[in-house]
Amino acid sequence: MSASLTMEKPWQRWLIRFGVFVAMVILVVPGAWVVLTAFRPNIEILARPAVWIPHQLTLRNFQGIFGLLTTQPGLPVVQYFINSLVISVTSTVVALAIGMMGGYAFARYRFRGKGALFLGFMLSRTVPGVALSLPLFIVWARIGLIDTELGLIIVYLAINVPFTIWLTDGFFRQIPVDLSEAAQIDGCTRWQAFWRVEFPLARAGLASAAIFAFLTSWNEFALASQLSRTTASKTLPVGLLDFTAQFNVDWAGMSALAVLIIIPALVLTFVVQKQLIAGLTFGGVKG
Repeated sequence: MSASLTMEKPWQRWLIRFGVFVAMVILVVPGAWVVLTAFRPNIEILARPAVWIPHQLTLRNFQGIFGLLTTQPGLPVVQYFINSLVISVTSTVVALAIGMMGGYAFARYRFRGKGALFLGFMLSRTVPGVALSLPLFIVWARIGLIDTELGLIIVYLAINVPFTIWLTDGFFRQIPVDLSEAAQIDGCTRWQAFWRVEFPLARAGLASAAIFAFLTSWNEFALASQLSRTTASKTLPVGLLDFTAQFNVDWAGMSALAVLIIIPALVLTFVVQKQLIAGLTFGGVKG
């Protein structure tokens, strides 16, 4: 095929750019609207027709959820944040440790039932979390894990481990086995070869797996709303329900708390974006 046939025409480039722009607008507008709502007074939020360009920006919505206003009681936002952080970090660290070992085993060793076991892990991810909420609630209630951080950590482990195994399996498959064998010939044990040779090469990929696991636990709402009841275990997403009543919704406070939920995820993504991109690129082709 000649170069003239494979070269993109100008109208094709502009069509692609326009499509990307439309997709970005669709993705960005809802988030931007939530952020604007968090800084607007109620009179603008409830106005009909909708006020698209804010006339006034205020921090009263944030002051209200922290209890800094005398006109409304605050929420235990700090406790919700601590709960979310403990649950997300713990489930991520444990899921990454188990997923790294499982992914390495699938990538490096042959054993009976390997394909069926791997398929079983992947099929477990096809079950919607909402479909498990009732069975989980019944089982957790009988063993005393309702309204506990441990109960949510176990649930998020069950969600994140199969996905982490799948990711890390792809990362380790991209590392030639010859490197580990050469290290062992030079005197390293199997364990030393892993930590000194294979682990550093797969570190970017493991970082991306950790980010995905953390964000899944941090943002999860459906199961957490069913398994937590009090401040002792409520996470930030579940705290959004505190702004709903029988006949009205406090959109200002809900949007302010939503912004507080978004900020840590954005900061984490920007801090580790290089590792995330490198990891996804590194493990993008499965061997």
